Amino acid sequence: MKGKRVVVGLSGGVDSSVAAYILKKQGYEVIGIFMKNWHDDTVTISNECPWLEDSYDAVLVSQKLNIPFQTIDLSKEYKTKVVDYMFDEYSKGRTPNPDILCNREIKFDLFLNISLSLGADFVGTGHYCQKKEIIINKKKYNRLLQGQDSKKDQSYFLCQISQEQLNKTLFPIGHMKKSEVRRIAMEAGLNTADKKDSQGLCFIGKVKLPDFLQQRLKPKKGDIVKIPETLSCYKKYKSFLMKSEKIYNAELAKPFKYKINEGKIIGAHKGAHYFTIGQRKGLALGGSKKPLFVLFTDIKNNIIYVGEGKKHPGLYRKALRVLNSQTHWLRDDMKLNKGESLKVKARIRYRQNLIDAILIQKDKYLYIFFDKLQLSITPGQFIAWYIKNEVIGSGIILE
Repeated sequence: MKGKRVVVGLSGGVDSSVAAYILKKQGYEVIGIFMKNWHDDTVTISNECPWLEDSYDAVLVSQKLNIPFQTIDLSKEYKTKVVDYMFDEYSKGRTPNPDILCNREIKFDLFLNISLSLGADFVGTGHYCQKKEIIINKKKYNRLLQGQDSKKDQSYFLCQISQEQLNKTLFPIGHMKKSEVRRIAMEAGLNTADKKDSQGLCFIGKVKLPDFLQQRLKPKKGDIVKIPETLSCYKKYKSFLMKSEKIYNAELAKPFKYKINEGKIIGAHKGAHYFTIGQRKGLALGGSKKPLFVLFTDIKNNIIYVGEGKKHPGLYRKALRVLNSQTHWLRDDMKLNKGESLKVKARIRYRQNLIDAILIQKDKYLYIFFDKLQLSITPGQFIAWYIKNEVIGSGIILE
């Protein structure tokens, strides 16, 4: 669009490269910025998303497109807002999502504000999601929609952004398949055309998570306790499930909790804060017929409770809850009042298929009841809820 300025966050990957290319072809005045957010390579696996290589690729893309380019250092802010938050959450036995935090705190906050200070009308990103406007009662709302490529859809990662942030954002590749993005990059002669997608933590890359956590969370030896499938709490839970779903019992949203005498000590670990619910790897235990999975981490007493097999009842729950203070409505016109309910589709992790659920607003909590039992509901993670293919809101899983 002639006369409109767009700042594109060039990450050194193919998606942001093509986003910049498309926006320039559409007539926007495009500026490329590379965000330097991480310096410490000691925990990054060799040759996986090194920031120096990424910044060099971003420079080459800007030169090919003949657009202004600069690097900004947000490493201090990233450490405070994302990394420190991660350490704090893991120390409490919770599992944060750094990609959602990075979008909320860095890309769509600090980076957006810097872009606007440079006179930008919009920021452009390489996210696989879409935006459409809708007018309700003479008020404009921006709708955050899933990306056309269901295998690459990133709407879940943007579930915490606001209407104001969405209003200033363009998603030029959200209506495309990944294969089409790569084809465009190839035809445009962009050096990132066949570059592999980055993996791991946002801006850090693929890391050895135990090594990363041990930077601040020190090892502490504790017991691993195996829990049988016959505990009374499972029978009680099942009895709640047998009742009419219209009751939506709040007990279903509470996690299973255990005592050490309810199971058998089968080994030792190096710190309960290194593990998360549903985790299978890293237990370093053998001798069981089926794989062992983490059911619960008792941070206070430094105990890990595990169950045998993926069908263990301790891995499954019907509901969860979110504190009102940690509930975010992207569409505040659909926000629930006390006693109200809303049928939605939801997901509790990236790439999970959308699942039927109902939201019920109570005094202190928003309850989410699923049509089917869900595997490994994890405190600290985000749940996002949708109407059809639109993100309506999200929240942090309490427990």
